[in-house]
Amino acid sequence: MKQVYIVDDDESVRSSLAFFLSASGFEVRAYAGGRELVADAAYLAGCVLLDVRMPGMDGFAVIAALSAHRARLPIVIMSGHGDIASAVRAMQAGALDFLEKPFDEKMLLDILARVFAFHGHRVRDHDRRTEALTRMTSLSERELEVLQGLMAGHSNKVLAYDLGISVRTVEMHRASMMDRLGVRSLAEALRIAFDCGAETVTTDTASNCAA
Repeated sequence: MKQVYIVDDDESVRSSLAFFLSASGFEVRAYAGGRELVADAAYLAGCVLLDVRMPGMDGFAVIAALSAHRARLPIVIMSGHGDIASAVRAMQAGALDFLEKPFDEKMLLDILARVFAFHGHRVRDHDRRTEALTRMTSLSERELEVLQGLMAGHSNKVLAYDLGISVRTVEMHRASMMDRLGVRSLAEALRIAFDCGAETVTTDTASNCAA
C-alpha cells in the first residue's frame, strides 16, 4: 500500500486529508509539524504532503532538513491561495509538485499518481547507479584506465600504446576488470561504467560516491 505523510499545523486539514486518502486506498500518517516528520524520516518511505507556512519549522526548513538527511521522500507542497511564489521556491528547493488550497480531490489523486510513478523511476535509477559505483570501487587504477579506454572505443592495441604496456598486459587487466565487476561480456561492463559515469570517475571518487 502506498504511504502518504501529511504535514500541516491545521488539524482540520490533517483530518479531512487523512480520511479522504485512507478511503482512496493510501496508508496515511499525519504530522502537526515538520520536526516530527524529520525525526521519523529515516524510517519512512512514501510521499509527503507538506504545508509551506507552519510555525516553528516551515516547509522550506523541512525540505532542507530532509535533504541534509538524504531522505528520499518525494514532496508535494500545499500552499494557500495566492502564495504561488512560495510554492515555486519550494519546487526549486526540491519539491516535485504543489497544490493550492483548497484543492480538488481528483487533482490531488492525479498528482499523487504522477509523483509515485516518477519517484519509482528515480529510486530505481539511484539504486542502479549506487550498485554500479559499488562495483567500480573494486577496480584498480589500471583496470579503471583500461575500462575508460574501452568506453572511448579504443582497441587493446591502442590502449597498450597509450598506457605504455603490452597488449597482453591490457588483455590481463581487461579480464581482471570484468571478473571484479562480475560480468561476462564487455557490453555488461560498459553498461555498469556508463551507469556511474566512469569516464570521469577515479577509484577514489568512486569510493566517495558509493559511501
